[in-house]
Amino acid sequence: MTFDDVRALALSHPGMEEYTCHGTQAFRVAKRLIARLREDGETLVLKIGYEERDALLEAEPEKFFTTDHYRGYPHVLVRLPLVKKAELKPLMLHAWRQQAPKKLLNA
Repeated sequence: MTFDDVRALALSHPGMEEYTCHGTQAFRVAKRLIARLREDGETLVLKIGYEERDALLEAEPEKFFTTDHYRGYPHVLVRLPLVKKAELKPLMLHAWRQQAPKKLLNA
């Protein structure tokens, strides 16, 4: 996947907006971070929850990883060139559902 693919996927969710976070492109809903591109241009930081993160790290460490910086946060790092849309789409939806206000979830 490319970041343009991520952009199309992210912006397909109601209320999602693109902005700049830590100097890179990012997505949020209701001012809550969902995902951002890391400085290398090939890694996506995705806020998904601790349990989901840990399952991904164990199941596919070549695609999903973390660093010491993110160990204390419910984020997973995604190697975009190695992940397929079919893999990222449900993760993005899950992240959106966790952060979206009830008004958007019920719509």
